[in-house]
Amino acid sequence: MHVQEKVPPPVSVKKKKKSATRDWLDSVVFAVVAATLIRFLFFEPFMIPTPSMENSLLVGDYLFVSKMHYGSRTPTTPLQVPLTHQNIWGTSLPAYLDWIRMPQFRLPGFSEVKRGDVVVFNLPVEHPQLVGTYAAVLPNLTPHPLDLRTNYVKRCVGQPGDTLQLRDSQLYINGVQVPNQPRLQHGYLVVTAAPVNENRVFRENGISAFSSYTEFLTDSSTSQNERGYLVHTTEPTAARLREYDFIKEVRVVRQEQGTSEPGLYPNSPLLGWNRDSYGPLVVPSQGKTVALTPENIALYGDIIQSHEGLPGVLIQQDNITIDGKAVEQYTFKQDYYFMMGDNRHNSADSRYWGFVPKDHIVGKAVLVWMSIDPAPTNFLNKIRWNRLFRVIQ
Repeated sequence: MHVQEKVPPPVSVKKKKKSATRDWLDSVVFAVVAATLIRFLFFEPFMIPTPSMENSLLVGDYLFVSKMHYGSRTPTTPLQVPLTHQNIWGTSLPAYLDWIRMPQFRLPGFSEVKRGDVVVFNLPVEHPQLVGTYAAVLPNLTPHPLDLRTNYVKRCVGQPGDTLQLRDSQLYINGVQVPNQPRLQHGYLVVTAAPVNENRVFRENGISAFSSYTEFLTDSSTSQNERGYLVHTTEPTAARLREYDFIKEVRVVRQEQGTSEPGLYPNSPLLGWNRDSYGPLVVPSQGKTVALTPENIALYGDIIQSHEGLPGVLIQQDNITIDGKAVEQYTFKQDYYFMMGDNRHNSADSRYWGFVPKDHIVGKAVLVWMSIDPAPTNFLNKIRWNRLFRVIQ
């Protein structure tokens, strides 16, 4: 006889409800992971700390930097606190450990770095071999891993393979004059007979960088002096200043051709260059071979030693040895770029520390999403409302 067994009723297990603290922690972890992925793959915020890109980008502008344009880079320093760069927020404590170093790869992007792009990149001279060389121009250098070097923003003016030259501050690429950016700035000497109302004359004309009223030696051959101000502004603004009847003259301050400027790249007596008369020089490109003449060693020795991944590079004035072997020519392993600030007379850029390797490119600056003026004390006047959500050109 078949006896049907009784099946016990299912036992209901009551799920333990998450505590408010656990729920909050889960939300924080999710937000940090999501923000880290967005920062790594798509966009990263960046703040303009110096006037080197004025009047295109201003001190206090907050940017979105697109990593999709040129392709995101995989980190070479994986042991770092999420959403930090070099230090933990508000401290001088390192935000990373360099116990593990990984090779860098770049994900596919939809564009190459083009001439005229405003580019964010890692400062290439924050390299252990180069820090002392550029201490006079960039005194606060500290060696960091490649992906954690200081972020700089400049305009790309020279692509790989370009021949670049400045003549009387005017840029030429491959022998052709490049149109100046509409907001390009230079240094101007404003000659006056007496001090002027700086708020009315300068600040109302959008000039934030100017010296105090002082005396300038304007003709070294006759020791002739003039009094006035040194300002950094655009040519249209300089033209407006010339209309004031109490201003005697407004002229660009340029260094004469053949005058060698100390601290300029490359630091070599073979080249008599300055910030206004510079070059010609060829921007290195992947696969390009150059003869290692004394002039080329001065131009390219630093990047061959520090950015090409070669062992035992020894640089002398008239020769280079690689792993103990003398070489008479060299073929570059990656592309390089030449970057300059739009504030041409107040920018520490490639004219002072050289080329930017492709593996140092972070992304393209695409949008100003916030702009805070550091000068006004009134909080309501600190936000530059006319710059919010401005596309960067």
